[in-house]
Amino acid sequence: QVQLVESGGGLVQAGGSLRLSCVDSGRTCSSSVLGWFRQAPGKEREFVAAISWGGGITTYADYVKGRFTVSRDNAKNTVYLQMNSLKPEDTAVYLCASRASPYLSARAPDFGSWGQGTQVTVSS
Repeated sequence: QVQLVESGGGLVQAGGSLRLSCVDSGRTCSSSVLGWFRQAPGKEREFVAAISWGGGITTYADYVKGRFTVSRDNAKNTVYLQMNSLKPEDTAVYLCASRASPYLSARAPDFGSWGQGTQVTVSS
């Protein structure tokens, strides 16, 4: 059973960096696509980034491309999101998700398992 737990969120000034982690305590995600999404108050959940099971293929939303980097360590059942040059508009709850498929997707309905999320707040 997939059990995703995020960590690493916090309060940071604009221009700063944070590194989020997501551990699959169920140890089942090594063959799954893993993704990061975010949801701000009053807004719909939106795609941030996704990574293939082997880590060799990644995809990003345009609004984070060049600033965020997704990676994974299957030996540790962990996916990471390195966030640099943060902006106030990046403020949101960040959630990781698992998709039991080898194909990347940016659509939330394609991901079957979700973590509870970690809050990221960027001050101006």
